[in-house]
Amino acid sequence: MSLPPLVAPADSLTVEEVKRYSRHLIIPDVGMAGQKRLKNAKVLCVGAGGLGSPALMYLAAAGVGTLGIVEFDTVDESNLQRQIIHGQSDVGRSKAESARDSVKEINPYVTVNLHEVRLDSSNVMDLFSQYDLIVDGTDNFATRYLVNDAAVLLGKPYIWGSIYRFEGQASVFWEEYGPCYRCLYPEPPPPGMVPSCAEGGVLGVLCASIGSIQVTEAIKVLTGIGEPLVGRLMIYDGLEMNYRRVNIRKDPNCALCGTNPTVTELIDYDAFCGAISEEAADAAADSTISVKDLKVMLDERAAGERDFMLIDVREPAEYEIVDIPGSVLIPKGQFLDGSVLPTLPQDKQIVLHCKSGVRSAECLAVLKAAGFANAIHVGVGVVAWVNQIEPDRPNY
Repeated sequence: MSLPPLVAPADSLTVEEVKRYSRHLIIPDVGMAGQKRLKNAKVLCVGAGGLGSPALMYLAAAGVGTLGIVEFDTVDESNLQRQIIHGQSDVGRSKAESARDSVKEINPYVTVNLHEVRLDSSNVMDLFSQYDLIVDGTDNFATRYLVNDAAVLLGKPYIWGSIYRFEGQASVFWEEYGPCYRCLYPEPPPPGMVPSCAEGGVLGVLCASIGSIQVTEAIKVLTGIGEPLVGRLMIYDGLEMNYRRVNIRKDPNCALCGTNPTVTELIDYDAFCGAISEEAADAAADSTISVKDLKVMLDERAAGERDFMLIDVREPAEYEIVDIPGSVLIPKGQFLDGSVLPTLPQDKQIVLHCKSGVRSAECLAVLKAAGFANAIHVGVGVVAWVNQIEPDRPNY
């Protein structure tokens, strides 16, 4: 389905801009009119991470006149494997400032606006209202639903992308012409069901594959060329090198854009998506210790003063990177399917840990339900262990 251009063209291009964008100008579908539209466009990129990096770089190179960057984080060395807008010298810097400097190096004619805030219900409407188009580079469900709902309520189109390990997805959500994100995913998955990239990993180059699709769709929407992915989901499998498309229908019962919507304003998205399940939260309420507590317990165990079983519920690949000395690896899945329960000792306390405390809390709920009443877990896991106890060991 072809759609009208989202923005009007700028009055003119300078001589320098004509030289820079000449390879666009000689494409009949783009031409002078299309490039002027790009110059006049205002695009907001939510995130300057894995997807935001290639998106910002190619939007800048394409000549989008104004780019906004929503990003509150700082550059970490673990980002550099995929977030190509940042470099080694940027470690520790604001991601927004690092991204801005890269964008200006690519194209000095682009205006860059920094919004160094965590996007939430208190600021999203004001930020989105300043731009024509949103590019969603977020990596958590709460912010994805926030972006979707704000875009629909404001009548703004946005380009969505998602990546995990070797697979990625992309679509254009524009309620005026097709479905919204809630039509595709009416409810978020149960907490802990879908691992984040920080837990499950992502092939670095996958970001470029999906980010470039997002920019292609952005250019099409802004200039009115081609057929944008409105009502279609693009799915990419890097291992099979396979692209396929799935049609998405507008859901008449959608809570946001349906015939009788029940979501008419922004909601509490953290509560809607949940960091951990209610069962896990209840289990962890009075059964959480710190890594310093764990260190004392390990020292006491080494001295023969107490006994317990320390279980790491992460995946084998994570365990190979770094482990807490004295731990035994039993991945979370064996708790969820119950297969490990008959093998666990009944005569000693069980202590669980993971990377950040989310997966171990889910496993703790399973143990409590199975009768392991004195089981506990480590609140922040191996990340805190490395930061506070063994800072010379690797982290991820």
